[in-house]
Amino acid sequence: MIYLDNSATTYPKPLKVRQAVANAMQMSANPGRSGHDLSIKASEEIFKTRSTAAKFFNFSKEENVIFTLNCTTAVNMVLKGILKNGDHVVISSLEHNAVMRPLEKLTQKGVSYTVAEVFPCDNDKTVNSFRNAINGKTKLIICTHASNVWGIKLPIERISALAHEYGVLFAVDTAQSAGIIPIDLDNNNIDFLCTAGHKGLYGPMGTGMLIISGNTVPDTLIEGGTGTNSISFQQPDELPERFESGTPNYSGIVGLRAGMNFVTDKKIEKGLEKVINELCIEMYKLSDKYAGEDEETLKQMIRGVIEDGSAFDVFKRFVEIRGGNLETFISPEREKHYEELLSSGRLFKKEIELSKDIDQLSAELVGRASLMLGAGRNKKDDAIDPYAGILFLNKPDDLKNDEMLKLVLYSGDAGKIEEVLQTHLKMFIE
Repeated sequence: MIYLDNSATTYPKPLKVRQAVANAMQMSANPGRSGHDLSIKASEEIFKTRSTAAKFFNFSKEENVIFTLNCTTAVNMVLKGILKNGDHVVISSLEHNAVMRPLEKLTQKGVSYTVAEVFPCDNDKTVNSFRNAINGKTKLIICTHASNVWGIKLPIERISALAHEYGVLFAVDTAQSAGIIPIDLDNNNIDFLCTAGHKGLYGPMGTGMLIISGNTVPDTLIEGGTGTNSISFQQPDELPERFESGTPNYSGIVGLRAGMNFVTDKKIEKGLEKVINELCIEMYKLSDKYAGEDEETLKQMIRGVIEDGSAFDVFKRFVEIRGGNLETFISPEREKHYEELLSSGRLFKKEIELSKDIDQLSAELVGRASLMLGAGRNKKDDAIDPYAGILFLNKPDDLKNDEMLKLVLYSGDAGKIEEVLQTHLKMFIE
């Protein structure tokens, strides 16, 4: 089957998401409602998802991440919690019924709205359309980030700036864009981000989020038990409890975290693949099989060995197929021998911290590997002709969040190391 309905919900859900949901179902304690270990553990798991979501959208206030049933619920919470009789709203010409139907309902209570025309491929005209729709009663601009029908992307950064120029709140429906287009809440002045968990975030259906990043907090849509200050009949003011009455979708929320991690890992892998491909080219140029091929030919050679697996697998496979006398593994015995040679001054070693771009590829690096860059190395263990080696130092379990990925080069000639650094690896260490 070829599935083309991802704008409705992504399918199939990743294995890690399905496993997370299944594991959560085995621990069905109610989070935040009791003091026993299972309830506390469930609360911790939900908090972890808030933290993951805040990090995913580059947002500093975890407590302002509100879990909802879906994006539609989040949109309703904003519209019905903010707008009052006499208020005016600006929307785009591409809005989903998640926005249109609540607004139509609110017109019965004295709320009005104006539709700003979207001009595909002309952001200036689109922004001016929004500007012209603002009037003295405009309280909110709400628009989709990307159309579920056309895929047209709106310039939300500019629309957000426009809204705040006029002192108007800004909400964005990211049901179609979250997980696909980077969204930076701390730097884009979005007051309310509404999103679905089951589309580009790969979470289960029945999950969504409202992230309140501005200073304005909507009124509540529903009230009820929150597990906090139960002696009072007043709805709590504190976030997130103010908007999360009733038992939460615990298994869905845990699955949503797994989905966001899946998206993050895939982006990391894609970035890592680009870096690895570039490394492959530079390593091949150092091998005895390099015949002066141009860059496009080299890229085609790399693509020719990409079948499946991680970027690291591609790296190894490329080296094995194209790398001549490059080696793909250094045994512990050989590493020990290198240490002896280093001690005797017959071998030189240099460790390099890679650039921040590679550091940001995170700790999900698969394994440990090395290349020996052949330059006439004698096969006898006690004879070291000039050569350089490159080694991924960090194992996944060893790499901490604040550590940088490192490379180490060995050579029987110190000058060879500098030559390799300046000629072939400079782009990775600046």
